[in-house]
Amino acid sequence: MTELTCIICPNGCHLIVDDNLNVTGNKCPRGVVYGKQEVTNPTRTVTSTVKCDSKKLRVCPVKTCDAIPKGKMFDVMKDIDSCFVHVPCKIGDVVMENVGGTGISLVVTRDIPE
Repeated sequence: MTELTCIICPNGCHLIVDDNLNVTGNKCPRGVVYGKQEVTNPTRTVTSTVKCDSKKLRVCPVKTCDAIPKGKMFDVMKDIDSCFVHVPCKIGDVVMENVGGTGISLVVTRDIPE
């Protein structure tokens, strides 16, 4: 049995997931999906910053395009630490493909002019 706090909506339901993946304590159907996924294959979207050559900003905000397996977090952060963005860049520009060996791209989340 695993106890979790659901982070999908503002309710923050206290979930209990048993060994058969039965979820209780949810106020909406999204809690069931979250509870099962969190127990079987937890994932997270990673947000961070990378160095850039802008005259006004030292770093550029980035995020993974999709959620990555939680176990790959350190591999992803290692790759992010080695990245550098040349300006100008626009929201959605790919900084790195297959970040951390996940098959997921890392993208810019802010327009940065020269």
